[in-house]
Amino acid sequence: MTREPQRFTIFLVPEHVEDRGGASVEDSAVRSAVVEATGEKGASGYPRYIGHGMVADIDPSTRTVEALLVDGAELDYGLTALVTP
Repeated sequence: MTREPQRFTIFLVPEHVEDRGGASVEDSAVRSAVVEATGEKGASGYPRYIGHGMVADIDPSTRTVEALLVDGAELDYGLTALVTP
């Protein structure tokens, strides 16, 4: 039995930043948040994580953000959500 991670860090990075010139994801992000598991499943069917103004449904096996609200709104065009444990 595998256990789902209880915490992730989400980084919002501009999509146009293809080659960060050696900069880390953390340095390229315009915003970040540590989100914690709620124990619930989101509308997408994946575990829900909440923290610091972000609500995310994350597939823990692939670390893919399946749904994301930032301060109650959908993610702005031109931003990509990257996840680290």
